[in-house]
Amino acid sequence: MEKVLLCIITASGLYAASSHAERQYHFVYEPKTMTEARSYCRERHTDLATIDNMEDVELLNKMAHLNKMVNSEDSYNAWIGLYDDLDSWRWSLSDKSFNKHGEAEFRRWSPGEPNNKNSGELCTWMYDNGLWSDHICEEQMSAVCVDVRGLNGTFVVTKKSMTWTEAQSYCREHHTDLASVRNMAENQKVNELVPTGQTAWIGLSRDSWKWLDGSNSSFRYWNNDTKEPNNNVGAEACVAIDFNRFGRWADWKCDIKRAFICYSEVPVSKQVMRVRLVNKHSSLDLNGRAVMEDILKQLKQRLKDHGVNEDIKLSWKKQSDGKVFHKDEEETNKRKTSTKKEEL
Repeated sequence: MEKVLLCIITASGLYAASSHAERQYHFVYEPKTMTEARSYCRERHTDLATIDNMEDVELLNKMAHLNKMVNSEDSYNAWIGLYDDLDSWRWSLSDKSFNKHGEAEFRRWSPGEPNNKNSGELCTWMYDNGLWSDHICEEQMSAVCVDVRGLNGTFVVTKKSMTWTEAQSYCREHHTDLASVRNMAENQKVNELVPTGQTAWIGLSRDSWKWLDGSNSSFRYWNNDTKEPNNNVGAEACVAIDFNRFGRWADWKCDIKRAFICYSEVPVSKQVMRVRLVNKHSSLDLNGRAVMEDILKQLKQRLKDHGVNEDIKLSWKKQSDGKVFHKDEEETNKRKTSTKKEEL
């Protein structure tokens, strides 16, 4: 492709922005529990680290000083801001008007439950004795649905065995929703529908892994070799990054003391520049995608040659007609005038 002669003149037409994410990471090698690490990060920075992509993982691998992480067993691990939200139980039926004060918080857990014994116990079943337990949602069993009329609910048990998600869809299609249990009287009614020696789904479930700062990042980099998250010893609700395994993640008990990673919010600087291009080849379409990409490469090299940090992103700003480049009418008129004078 023929190169285009470039001449940067003033400001407005080209976006330039730092390619750093809007956070800066800080390693702290003093061992702390997850709770202590969170408090430290929130006091001095923004929060425990949120990780969005593999670029972040690779950056952290480069930043980590392993010789400073030798304080305990599994010493090459550091806390990040991902945790299992064990207290986020909520009913599938979201109509708040159905519940009186405090009824949405009614629970009838079996002793020791919910225990998240197997990682991913996000759904609730009822035993034939009326007590509840958390369980993996993929198990197939009957379910109790509810038909709501005003403030009253009528319970119906399904004949078909389903996963919790399938049961939710079934109950919403054929009834109102999976059963919400608001008090002991309703718990007894639902219990009477559970066959002896069996269990049945009810409508209580919880969220799983979340970031402490409220980020909605869905990026995960679990250690598949140990089938993480595995809740190996129970109540492993906090996450550490393992620099001995290329930055893979694992769930751990939150009271273990280890190094941790904070982050601070860093504003992304943006500049807008107007560029004038002298096209030596009149047949070249400056608005062509390949041409514009080539121009950006040349501009970035120019900036680098002048000492601008190479960690920068450039992009074009389209005008109202969808194009980036337009002919300079003033320059075109000058050329026409010059041509006429030469002809005279």
